[in-house]
Amino acid sequence: MPVKQGSLELLQHPISKELLQSTIPARLAYVWTDGTPRVVPIWFYWTGQEFVLGTPSKAPKLKALAKNPKVALTIDDNNFPHKVLLVRGTVHLQTVNGIVPEYAVAAERYFGAEQGRA
Repeated sequence: MPVKQGSLELLQHPISKELLQSTIPARLAYVWTDGTPRVVPIWFYWTGQEFVLGTPSKAPKLKALAKNPKVALTIDDNNFPHKVLLVRGTVHLQTVNGIVPEYAVAAERYFGAEQGRA
């Protein structure tokens, strides 16, 4: 039986798993403080239950996300037929000292172990 669109079971699909483990940056869509849409590329880490995105504490998008935490996140490739994972949800902002541990793991995935640790 096919999985219904919007079901979290879609994250277990082989293509979803491939995209979640890829080095393709996600695209984060959110609403700016003036009500206009924005989309930015961003590294991500999938914990198996949530996406963790790291950003500097002075990043302008944090002000907009605090005002309106509704977002969409897409991970897609450039090959035809396109593979696309699109999720929608609400962000939870948390300030941490130093580097978010999941961001460090994402750096190794994107750059390889040696350069990622650097």
